[in-house]
Amino acid sequence: MEPLFTPEQLAEIHAYHQPHYIRAAVDPLVQVALAVLLLAVLVRPVYRGATAAAAALERRFGFLRTAPVSRAFFGAMDRLWGEPGWGAAILFALFIDLATQVLYAPANVWFYYVLEHRYGMSNLTPLTFAWIWFKGIVVTALALTALVVGMYGLARRVRRWWLVLGVPVALLMLVAAALDPYRARLYFDQAPLQDGPLRSRITALMKKADIPFSDVVVEKTSVTSKRVQAYFAGQGPTRTIVLNDVIVKELSEDEVLAAVAHEAGHVNEARWPGRIASSLALVALLFLIDQVLRLSARRGWWGVQRTGDIRTLPLVSFLVFLLINIGAPISGALSREREREADRYGLRLTGDRDAFRRMLVKAARVNKMDPEPPRWLVLRGMSHPPIGERIATLDVP
Repeated sequence: MEPLFTPEQLAEIHAYHQPHYIRAAVDPLVQVALAVLLLAVLVRPVYRGATAAAAALERRFGFLRTAPVSRAFFGAMDRLWGEPGWGAAILFALFIDLATQVLYAPANVWFYYVLEHRYGMSNLTPLTFAWIWFKGIVVTALALTALVVGMYGLARRVRRWWLVLGVPVALLMLVAAALDPYRARLYFDQAPLQDGPLRSRITALMKKADIPFSDVVVEKTSVTSKRVQAYFAGQGPTRTIVLNDVIVKELSEDEVLAAVAHEAGHVNEARWPGRIASSLALVALLFLIDQVLRLSARRGWWGVQRTGDIRTLPLVSFLVFLLINIGAPISGALSREREREADRYGLRLTGDRDAFRRMLVKAARVNKMDPEPPRWLVLRGMSHPPIGERIATLDVP
């Protein structure tokens, strides 16, 4: 690997990645232990605390139920839930999430702030880091609220709720990628790539590939990270080519074209079979969750007496965790093969093997990619082949 990294660079990369590898090995055990703690000890007291907190809020702000503006909201929530009591359910979910956030907070600060700064991978200030973390907490809280009111509310009122919820969500998943360009703007500013040789060459390359697109934008990620990145967002009329400002600065035009050509390879993948399979898998997952909810009600776990009791949320979360980890080796293998095919496609599109290799080498150096990560980590579900393998493949005539 010396042509790719000097011994000193390799030593630094290994030192940077070693804590991540240790965490990758330990984290599943930590999550299992946390799930056991929640299910065996904490569900009942947390639920009692959430119920008490909801009652206290009702006493303090109960007048909002009859206020001219807010009463419509409370009425709608009662109808969605089937009866009063949704406040305790939401608070229970938020309390569980808060406990998890607090448990992981020291490790997250160390990994995503201290370690990143130690090895020169981050531009975050403490204030910016805290702001991004806060936004993540808010987004998670909103998603949890939607999950509680949507999934559990339906499960309390509709027998085949998994079908009522699963079918429209599955259909939405088929076209949700069209919104990707707009979701990214929640976190980073974007601006159109200025007119010039690079934009002209990208446009010509996409014409050659017969890939229509709406724009090429530069995403200003350097405020947080020093990593290079390029991707396609959206589909159809919303398809956008996104280059972060680091890749525009660090790579030559030929190398940026090679990165765009690789990403173009993903556009030409057979996406519909995967999307349909994912949609069907979602419906199957919701059906499995329905069976777990009914089993919990029959057995009376944690005092549950009906389908749709929020106290089953930690069990449902643990079930999803198990399924994701069981499926990760298969999904990772499929993803790595898609990345290899995107490399082959990009190389055919540009016809510039040297630029493609330089692009991968520079990306590896700037992003501090380990050229030979532990094999167990790759097999467990890495989404990309090791960078050393990708470069070695290019070096074969």
